Amino acid sequence: MSRADEIFVQNMKDILENGFWDTNLDVRPHWEDGTKAHTVKKFCIVNRYNLQEELPILTIRKTAFKSCLDELLWIWQKKSNNIHDLKSHIWDSWADETGSIGKAYGYQLAKKSIYPEGEFDQVDRVLYDLKHNPQSRRIMTNIYNFEDLHEMNLYPCAYSMTFNVSGDTLNGILNQRSNDMLTANNWNVLQYSLLLIMFAQVSGLKPGTLVHVIADAHIYDRHVDLVKEVIAKPQHKAPKLIVDPNVKNFYDFTVDSFKLVDYEYEELGKKIPVAI
Repeated sequence: MSRADEIFVQNMKDILENGFWDTNLDVRPHWEDGTKAHTVKKFCIVNRYNLQEELPILTIRKTAFKSCLDELLWIWQKKSNNIHDLKSHIWDSWADETGSIGKAYGYQLAKKSIYPEGEFDQVDRVLYDLKHNPQSRRIMTNIYNFEDLHEMNLYPCAYSMTFNVSGDTLNGILNQRSNDMLTANNWNVLQYSLLLIMFAQVSGLKPGTLVHVIADAHIYDRHVDLVKEVIAKPQHKAPKLIVDPNVKNFYDFTVDSFKLVDYEYEELGKKIPVAI
């Protein structure tokens, strides 16, 4: 069975059984009809995924692999903040009339800083250190930039990655302030697993462990019945991931550089409403 399924089901049961409801609070998120979107949450959930064992993708419901990867490349490779550079429509609700989401996500990764070795943006600095300073304990990114928050259409949810090399293995910690568990949990886990895999390949390393730290792991009120349905579904083996071994430069990866083999999953058959 998929380890990602096991972790996801365990998390969801814990939130439903032991979580805190914010029903009596005046919350910011709302549904498309204007109704307040309340949640049941758990504080600080920490999960570990061994990328040497399997790709952490759900089988109890489908995770849209190509759309997931396309968004990751939009942020980390294109370093874009405009939805016209993205194939899916998941960011449409937060974009302005020009397609911009403000100074968020890719915009922050593209900002350059000065180092003794020269000027780098956040992504290029990570890639430089993985090749030239793999022993460093300073290999990280952070897109929660306080001075630009007022110009972001959505504050970053997954905001920080810390990379750490042990021998020939690249590990990472993803810090996330907030996670809509049904809509985005496995989406984020899969994305940053793929990021580790890409960074490892172009740096001559092996992907190791992704640790996912979630400060506020929540289930929205209109998702509760869907969650109960999803976690009751049969679980399958994780698919095999094939990555084009000829790609040696991070900026040469495309969605077509990756292939899932034997991805078996359960159909949900229902649209998941998204709180905004």
